[in-house]
Amino acid sequence: MSEPLLKIIDLHAEIAEEGTEILRGVDLEINSGEVHAIMGPNGSGKSTLSKVISGHPAYEVTDGDILFRGESILDMEADERARAGIFLAFQYPVEIPGVSIANFLRTALNAKRGEEIDIFEFSDLLTAKMEMLEMDLAFAERSVNEGFSGGEKKRNEILQLAILEPTLAVMDETDSGLDIDALKVVSGGINRIREEHVTDMAVLLITHYQRMLNYVKPDFVHVMVEGRIIRSGGPELALELEEKGYDWVREAAPA
Repeated sequence: MSEPLLKIIDLHAEIAEEGTEILRGVDLEINSGEVHAIMGPNGSGKSTLSKVISGHPAYEVTDGDILFRGESILDMEADERARAGIFLAFQYPVEIPGVSIANFLRTALNAKRGEEIDIFEFSDLLTAKMEMLEMDLAFAERSVNEGFSGGEKKRNEILQLAILEPTLAVMDETDSGLDIDALKVVSGGINRIREEHVTDMAVLLITHYQRMLNYVKPDFVHVMVEGRIIRSGGPELALELEEKGYDWVREAAPA
């Protein structure tokens, strides 16, 4: 049996400056090509998990391990993890005034490849990805997220995903703040990227609601409560959560 793409083993993590423990023993395995969804109430540790996977410096791992392609990544900086193929779509993408989306994406792609991409090759690549995502080409000339609506910021995250083609895409509440039309556009973009991705990209979706899972179909759904994954199942688990809420699973949380 092949090694999981991502293997999280009894992971404990805290806010570095405060010493407040958020993750209290997370175990999770994700194979190439799989879509996993993590659901849970506010404050359960979902977003913290996404940041710890990506190497955010505000969090410190105190126990356990994260293996990516069979190797521990705990000693890797965030940029090293990104170059290795781990992508994080932020819940609240930041604005970068004065830097065009095209220049930002070319710089990011150069960093991942470790060499400069020809400007004409990049232009062709950017055009192809934007057409695939049904985006106006003029969008690439705007400053990164400056004055963007919530939906435009999330579309920009999906464009980054399409250009960088990571091995593992961690989507931290990508559906947050989106109306139904924007949600369909963003979800459709994720699906098109997965359909065309030659390296069998895996996706970890972090969400409060089942509605995004109507469009991006998960293979597995996990429920996180109080820093632990307390229940896992198939797509039907998300429907059950939508119907019953989280109270019915809280009792299953370890003491």
